[in-house]
Amino acid sequence: MLIQIAHEGKIGYGEASMVPYMGESFETATDFLSKVDARQFQYPFDFGSIIAYLDNIAPGNPAIKAGIDIALHDLEGKLQNKPCWQLLGSDPSKMPATSYTIGIDTPEVIIKKVKEAPNCKIIKVKLGRDSDRELIKTIRSVTDKPLFVDANQGWTDLEQSLDLIHWLHEQGVLLIEQPMLKTDIDSNAWLTERSPIPLIGDEAVQRLADVEKARGVYHGINIKLMKSAGMHEANQMILKAKELGLKLMIGCMSETSCATLAGIALAPQCDWADLDGPFLTSNNPYQMPDFADGKWVLGNDAGLGIRH
Repeated sequence: MLIQIAHEGKIGYGEASMVPYMGESFETATDFLSKVDARQFQYPFDFGSIIAYLDNIAPGNPAIKAGIDIALHDLEGKLQNKPCWQLLGSDPSKMPATSYTIGIDTPEVIIKKVKEAPNCKIIKVKLGRDSDRELIKTIRSVTDKPLFVDANQGWTDLEQSLDLIHWLHEQGVLLIEQPMLKTDIDSNAWLTERSPIPLIGDEAVQRLADVEKARGVYHGINIKLMKSAGMHEANQMILKAKELGLKLMIGCMSETSCATLAGIALAPQCDWADLDGPFLTSNNPYQMPDFADGKWVLGNDAGLGIRH
């Protein structure tokens, strides 16, 4: 769902990318928007107060809240004639390479997807089944690019998981997202203590209040704007994670260039990026952001830098 907010002749664009497991849909988003009083969005925007206001309307609903927050950030940048990355204190020269995701599939399809992948320097692999090793071996038969792994809470046996982690380390895996159930804090912490690869909390880390809980359980956290209710709280999560000594990954849902540009504005503050939405979205109404040498390129256009 695309959001537009106007002020003084400028229009801010935002996006809510809703996924079923987060409990959001077009209907829930529409219902939430019907309760929002846009008079609460007074310029200059107090983003902390705005998020508090949106949270007070109803709990949850992080994606539609993110859509509003992103639109307001885009609008703020346009009103100040500054890019969002500058307003958020990012350094374009520190942009990390982004990964490209390959889902679980047959060996033939996986090989085809790897060969057809865009010019990304990192491949992200979805694991969490009995065929994990075979999938990695299939990918390794056609590429030696570094890998991110997302276990999607799919591992259950501690010793087997640790053995697999050591094997994945030998295969050039750089990090592993959410190895075990997000509610199984002790098992995730046990693996983190013994893993040679950074383990990243994903489903376990939604909003700012969850960052503190990740310390000692994971090496780092994966921030997604559609979980964090937007750019403001994502930025607060980054600052908190750095304070706690946690590594940082910024990820995405199935997002167009709009929400991806919002993530790109924060990416230089993170260690890793998984912002491949525009590569995987067939109904992107905007131009592809600039991409070179495996990295998104930040421009100097005001706001997010969306190109229609």
